[in-house]
Amino acid sequence: MLNLFQHPLCRTLRPMRQERQPCVYLLASQPRGTLYIGVTSDLIGRLWQHRSGTVEAFTGRYRVHRLVRYELFGEMVRAIAREKQLKRWHRQWKINLIESENSDWHDLAVGLGFPPVDLR
Repeated sequence: MLNLFQHPLCRTLRPMRQERQPCVYLLASQPRGTLYIGVTSDLIGRLWQHRSGTVEAFTGRYRVHRLVRYELFGEMVRAIAREKQLKRWHRQWKINLIESENSDWHDLAVGLGFPPVDLR
């Protein structure tokens, strides 16, 4: 009999402890809709907070839940500097940045294991 760690499906299980990865992320309510820029060291956890409504704030009020861009960094200081830079940008510059790699405004969180956003 195999134990859990010898089982062939063991490789597909995620480790309990997630690595911290500084990240700047952009959320949108819809294509070219309301935008939100944030910084975190736990993108998966932060997306869950935004989508579950555990943090009642801007993203909940305006239904800004679609992950349209994220950038990973080696150090939190650099991620915070990038977040501040993007927040100073004109709206059209932000839209151009998103569309440079995500022209259809797909929800990138689906690729991270989240269900699609309910568009009601």
